[in-house]
Amino acid sequence: MNRKTTDTILGNGLRVVVVHAPLAPLAELRLVLPYARTAPHLSPARELLAGCLGTGTTAGNGSRQDIADRAADLGAELSTVVTAESLVMATSVLSAGLPGALELLADLLLRPAYREHELARVQLRAAAVPRGPGPRQRLRRALLSHAFGSHPLLDPPAAQSEPGTGDLYDLHARAVVPQGSVLLVMTRDSPDDVTALVQERLADWTGGPSGLVLPRFARPTPLPGRITVPAGSTPAGPAGQALVLTAGPAVPPTDPGHAPLHLAQLALGGYASSLLTRRVRDRHGLAYAISAEIRGNGAGDWLEIECAGAPGTAGRIAEEITGCLRELATDGPTGQELDRARAYATGFTRFALATRTEEATALAGFAAAGLPLDWLETYRCALAEVTHAQVAQAAAQFLQPSRTLIATLDDDESDR
Repeated sequence: MNRKTTDTILGNGLRVVVVHAPLAPLAELRLVLPYARTAPHLSPARELLAGCLGTGTTAGNGSRQDIADRAADLGAELSTVVTAESLVMATSVLSAGLPGALELLADLLLRPAYREHELARVQLRAAAVPRGPGPRQRLRRALLSHAFGSHPLLDPPAAQSEPGTGDLYDLHARAVVPQGSVLLVMTRDSPDDVTALVQERLADWTGGPSGLVLPRFARPTPLPGRITVPAGSTPAGPAGQALVLTAGPAVPPTDPGHAPLHLAQLALGGYASSLLTRRVRDRHGLAYAISAEIRGNGAGDWLEIECAGAPGTAGRIAEEITGCLRELATDGPTGQELDRARAYATGFTRFALATRTEEATALAGFAAAGLPLDWLETYRCALAEVTHAQVAQAAAQFLQPSRTLIATLDDDESDR
């Protein structure tokens, strides 16, 4: 990464990464807070806090409208996103407005206001969505529970209760803390000056670590086999389709074996002309949605195949998936399949950094995951250097059907 960068741990534990982008008209801020679902009883408050954070402060008027007006005056856009592991506060602001954006961020972090009418607004919006997991969520939860054992990420939701403002203040004090968090700033300003400005604005922010970090799965690799999950009925209605999910072994991005496995996974089902797509959809017409990807988080890593087809087809889809896995594990991809997979992967890594906004989000994710900021660039080089023999070896090691768990859910009783 050919940019000046500073990487500093402040006295309060906040990691501040500033990336110099000299020609950028906008400054990009990404604050990544550990925010994993570590206990079912925290889920209601966790969801509410994410929806209400940024809607009020005790500084000045501090209403939703006041915050929106302050952001508009700065030329800023604010958003909050929750993932399986993190709460991300994102801000894009005109470069001249960076000091004001940091001041607004400090108000939201240090002087939050959770007001009853804002809670009611978020709760009303949530009530419009059917509660409870849908068919795909139930299938994935069953798959991963069987594959890796019980885990907080997979526990069923706690009995629904409506948290109050006191619950949100308590969770804010525990979870919205600097220790363990990462703030990435991409700006045309001097990284040293920006680091000093962050120190000035956020020096009074204290607390942590939150402990909201995913523990590892009980098993490092999935327990293989075959399970069937009853379709049943959900608040969203029946599935109306056959669903197949698999979990196979995988390695994290930091492992030298990740690049060969990534190319094998792409050849299997990672793009439009992959083996699974040609076999399951084009030749047999069994599925209309097919994907294979390496999934992972702080709990572990796994290779997942997902297929959706018409009711009554889950069994046949599972058989075709098994056949494709066995074929690649035995013979490896052809030279043409490998070339296509490599081209797709290389193009995708470039696309991921296509805009400043996407780049800032990616770099913040790398920093929060403990990866170097130039990880994607070095990974692109690693993909180019992987040999056909290494990909065939990865396929033989990771794509064996005997190492894969297959789970099915089908509305058609005859398929169960």
